[in-house]
Amino acid sequence: MKILLVSVNASYMHTNIAVRDLKNYADKYFENSDQKPEIELAEFTINQPVGQVLRGIASYGADWIQFSTYIWNAEYVTKLLPEIKKVLPDCILGAGGPEFAYGAKKYLSSISDLDFVVFGEGELTFCDMIEKSGGGAKNLLPRLKDIQGLYYRNAQNAVEFSGNRKLIENLDDIPFPYPEILTGETDPDHKIYYYESSRGCPFSCAYCLSSVEKRVRFKSLERTCSEIQSFLDHGISLVKFVDRTYNLDEDRYIGIWEYILAHHNGKTMFHFEIEAEYLSENALSFLQNVPAGVMQFEMGVQSANKKTLAAINRSTNIEELATKIKGIPRTIHQHLDLIAGLPYEDLESFGRSFDFVMDLRPDALQLGFLKILGGTVMEKYASENGWKWMESPVYETFSTPYLSFADIAFLKDIETVTDAYWNKGTFARTMSYVFRFTSPWAFFCSLVEYGRKANAFSQARKESYWFELISSFIIEEKCQLLEKALDKKLIYDLLRYDFVRAGKKGNFPAWYSHIYSKENHRKLLDENGLLENSRIGFSITEYEEFDYDVSAEKPEEKKGHRSILIRYK
Repeated sequence: MKILLVSVNASYMHTNIAVRDLKNYADKYFENSDQKPEIELAEFTINQPVGQVLRGIASYGADWIQFSTYIWNAEYVTKLLPEIKKVLPDCILGAGGPEFAYGAKKYLSSISDLDFVVFGEGELTFCDMIEKSGGGAKNLLPRLKDIQGLYYRNAQNAVEFSGNRKLIENLDDIPFPYPEILTGETDPDHKIYYYESSRGCPFSCAYCLSSVEKRVRFKSLERTCSEIQSFLDHGISLVKFVDRTYNLDEDRYIGIWEYILAHHNGKTMFHFEIEAEYLSENALSFLQNVPAGVMQFEMGVQSANKKTLAAINRSTNIEELATKIKGIPRTIHQHLDLIAGLPYEDLESFGRSFDFVMDLRPDALQLGFLKILGGTVMEKYASENGWKWMESPVYETFSTPYLSFADIAFLKDIETVTDAYWNKGTFARTMSYVFRFTSPWAFFCSLVEYGRKANAFSQARKESYWFELISSFIIEEKCQLLEKALDKKLIYDLLRYDFVRAGKKGNFPAWYSHIYSKENHRKLLDENGLLENSRIGFSITEYEEFDYDVSAEKPEEKKGHRSILIRYK
């Protein structure tokens, strides 16, 4: 019997840990059994044509094909399943993962070629299915009712559930998900490797499926550190812990950090999802010694409206949250989240939440939009209280009693300018100056209004366009928010500095005044030891002149001519 576990990822750089856990657990479970099946993995992306993925799947000639599903690939998998049956009519088709699991009745009712859906943790269910198949995939279908953890169709074609399955008590029983790393069959610089050191979440956030499983189980510290060493030994660039809340057990989570810091290879970045409010003083003290390039934190603020936070079952102690976040050193990349569309949050309230987060100066602010997921507390609340949302994945909110569809559309444009002018870091010097004089929310709202008149949001835009837009907005149109505080000559210098910092330019746009002296350029190259090969020296640098010290923390206090040599990586 040949089994194919399929993942359709959001992009090439992503890896799917779920299908790997199923395969590796089953391989270990049946290691000494004459019933051991042939299990293979196939990873594709939603950007590939369906026909191309179909040919890839068919080439395995599998008897049993099972998909890992999420909101980002559900629509794609739904289109793909009926096509598989056309070219492999004798195979059985199944799915697991949060999207199909919590929508099992819907998907089994609408996709006649789908034979079963795995609900919840899949490793034990998968092994039970293999055992009950007796080595033949077709034998499995009449026995689905006897296997816990499955949705299936009965003899009358009605969807039934076989009951919940017990969880794996010892996570150390699950093998390391990436054996291909150990054999060098990997892409360490262009893949994100997701890693799990715990399962479950003790919190009850109303919008989140993770809140369904309250009991948290941990992989042992010894085992976790051993697997971290595998990532370090093989030079993996980015490892993302998928633990729903990493910092639950102080001795354990600090122990993992201590191991990473003591054995770091100078390359691997580790990503953690943190509840910042619950970071201990010992943790904050330890983090002061973490150098840049080792860790990045994702922290969900979601809202600064206490009534909103109470309604979605999150802590309302935003003062403590802010204090803890400010205590995290800037050597750790900080990614803070807000969610638009939550209860009691209109545009005015969301603006206060936006400024609350921006006052913490995160490296990135992710403005997300509430997704009404089946199986969550929020689904029932939204249904009863007037929310409108997309009925198919990704279930994003269209309107609430507090935000109209037009308000949501406005926030979509706020998301675009936040990403362009803050998250990417391209406008770091300009925004650092501007936000000392005005509210980031007020500034971006004005910029969106101006951008809409210029049709800025009608299509994807290149980086150069955003420079042109903000130059026109601040300097030519004289942004009223900054009229009293802003030195237009300085802001122009900062924009030019950000522009040349962003990369070597082949030419300069109309808004940019390039002040250049080849003689001075050569002189600075010589002073910096870059004239040994003048052709290379000129090609990897740029020369520019400014009226302020544009690299200073407060450039308005550092007026005076500057000649700067910019060297590119």
